[in-house]
Amino acid sequence: MKIVHILIIALFALFAIVQWNDPDPLGWILLYLTVAISAGLHLAKICFPVLPAAGAMICLFGLLFLIPDFFGWIGEGMPSITGSMKAESPHIELVREFLGFLIAGIALAGYFAASVKICNCIQEEN
Repeated sequence: MKIVHILIIALFALFAIVQWNDPDPLGWILLYLTVAISAGLHLAKICFPVLPAAGAMICLFGLLFLIPDFFGWIGEGMPSITGSMKAESPHIELVREFLGFLIAGIALAGYFAASVKICNCIQEEN
């Protein structure tokens, strides 16, 4: 299982790096690094559930904000969002952002739950 967390660290660090060319890079870089750091904290067995909880809440708000656009895209017949790296149509960027929030949110929710378990184990030891 350790290898999975190392892969998650590497993958989300890579996600953060490729955001430099995004129109709004800072927020995405911070969000993806939050996942990578949360995975690192989990590997180190450090109790700090605030970080993944805050990141998951940001993802939830992002998903709620973008859900009308996501369903609008579905209503349009789900046109391709992978044609090019440049978003020629507004739905491309919005759907990609929705999926980014979804993927990061799932990972952060998992690391929040894992961090709470680590905290409980630490408390039981003391």
